[in-house]
Amino acid sequence: MKAVLADDEPLLAQHLRTRLAALWPELDIAGVAANGIEARDMIEALRPDLAFLDIRMPGLSGLEVIPALSPAARAACRVVFVTAYDEFAVQAFEREAVDYLLKPVADDRLALAVARLRRQVVVAPQDDLLQRLQALLPKAASHLEWVRASVGSEVRLVAVDEICYFQAADKYTAVFTRDAELLIRTPIKELAEQLDPEKFWQVHRGTLINVRQVVSARHDALGRVSLKLRDRTETVAVSRGYAHLFRQM
Repeated sequence: MKAVLADDEPLLAQHLRTRLAALWPELDIAGVAANGIEARDMIEALRPDLAFLDIRMPGLSGLEVIPALSPAARAACRVVFVTAYDEFAVQAFEREAVDYLLKPVADDRLALAVARLRRQVVVAPQDDLLQRLQALLPKAASHLEWVRASVGSEVRLVAVDEICYFQAADKYTAVFTRDAELLIRTPIKELAEQLDPEKFWQVHRGTLINVRQVVSARHDALGRVSLKLRDRTETVAVSRGYAHLFRQM
């Protein structure tokens, strides 16, 4: 796999290059651009599989680089935005970005991004006939992948995969990640309709849980069930109406 990086701050570009080399040794960093115009030309010339783009750069912004590419270069390259600004997330995904990383990028967040990218790009290409047949099938509804959560006076973009569980809290919904408790305004009912039902289960009228976080289920003498999670110390209660989901645990 081949990638290019683009950032007008050389130290940040070098740091990202170093971390990628540690997390994905076989990834070839074919070039590092210092501005948007260099990034566009580098992607056209090198035809990388991946591009890690800063958003605010001289010449062209990272968001402007994508539509400036030829159709062939654009189709061949998956884009990850790496930026200090969370307000461009919607525009980024409208340009079909595969991830959106906020600076300073924590190692665990970059590792998660790398894992996703590896799953996406290290796949044997399908033959043309199969691709044409798939194009004729109705598109599956996309599931929620990100939430915008309040952290004091700031707003943070949180990947759904990083969330342990959601819990109704007065007029808000609390979002529990491995190391934080955040707030969003989306009600549990709406979240249940937007999240992938194979990944998030409703275990209480006011609780949705990431099933990949569940380590064990404790059943007491009264038939009550509580769940132990991988990345949280507290347990999560399961109401009687959903206890059957964990009968075999």
